[in-house]
Amino acid sequence: MDALREQGRAVAVPLPDMKDAVLIFQKNAKLGKVKTRLAAAIGDQEALDAYKLLVNYTHQIVSRVKAQKILWFSDFIEEDLSPYPHNYRFELQSGSSLGDKMSHAFQELFEEGFDRLLIIGTDCAELTPELINTAFEKLEESDVVIGPALDGGYYLLGMRKFIPGVFQGIPWSTDQVAKLTIDYLSLTGYSYSQLTPLSDVDVIKDWNQVKGKLNS
Repeated sequence: MDALREQGRAVAVPLPDMKDAVLIFQKNAKLGKVKTRLAAAIGDQEALDAYKLLVNYTHQIVSRVKAQKILWFSDFIEEDLSPYPHNYRFELQSGSSLGDKMSHAFQELFEEGFDRLLIIGTDCAELTPELINTAFEKLEESDVVIGPALDGGYYLLGMRKFIPGVFQGIPWSTDQVAKLTIDYLSLTGYSYSQLTPLSDVDVIKDWNQVKGKLNS
């Protein structure tokens, strides 16, 4: 484990029968680099504090799901991994765009033999273990499952096989992400299911709706 960490890669070996995984895409917590739209209203430090609360909430939820958990850091694998559950696997995102990074992660894990993969961020304070389990269940009958966000993006994407086109030609960080993803699936004949639309925390209005829950 130590040798792998020194090479910028820390791996917790999954159980032999573990074929499902939740991928958590997480930005390294840096002042002024996270929740920038929220920071415009409350300042960089409060936005960073809010981000850390959202991250903690996400891991609390994911820890209650019976699947391999793989945390993909944005810039570097943190030296101190003790805050995370011992059964996590840690990876580093690679690629020029968000789409490239997600595509690389899905491709790598499907090549390792995983059967069903879900990816989430750390922005949704409405996510629940039940919803994640429902997403896995929907992949028993659909090629793709998508959890649309109210801002037009998505808070969850899942696949039971690698479909690279899902990540191509998408204007990331816009209100067209979910729509264009679904359009692509419809046009190419892949089956898909949708989850309940939820809100991501991006701006002050979003934060005001959930901060009491996260601070409690």
